[in-house]
Amino acid sequence: MEASSHSFSYYIVYMIISAVGFLLTAKLVKGFEVSGFFSAFFAAIVLGFVNTFIWPILFFLTLPINILTLGLFTFVVNGIALKIVAAILPGFRLQSWWAAIFGALILVVLNAILHFFLMPMFPIEPQRI
Repeated sequence: MEASSHSFSYYIVYMIISAVGFLLTAKLVKGFEVSGFFSAFFAAIVLGFVNTFIWPILFFLTLPINILTLGLFTFVVNGIALKIVAAILPGFRLQSWWAAIFGALILVVLNAILHFFLMPMFPIEPQRI
């Protein structure tokens, strides 16, 4: 059985589409501010790292309240992840916690739609390793 992984160009296209999601979210959510495309691109990259390394820890620490709210507190955890990204990057700002929580919700929906429709336009073959 061969293992495969995506090429570097796949991840670049993925982050570009995510950056477009950041820009659209900034247009839709008051208090969610992105200064330009490159800020959105770097915000998408940093959010990928935050979601990989910090989000699972936050989710585990908030698991009791998440269970009590039937999973709705996950939106707050996603907002916390966005606030962390905003604290790291100068071109990305969140004016309030509500902007972070609603922005996270809108960003998830927009990214799902954008990736569903746009990723098939860029057929990038996985690399065989």
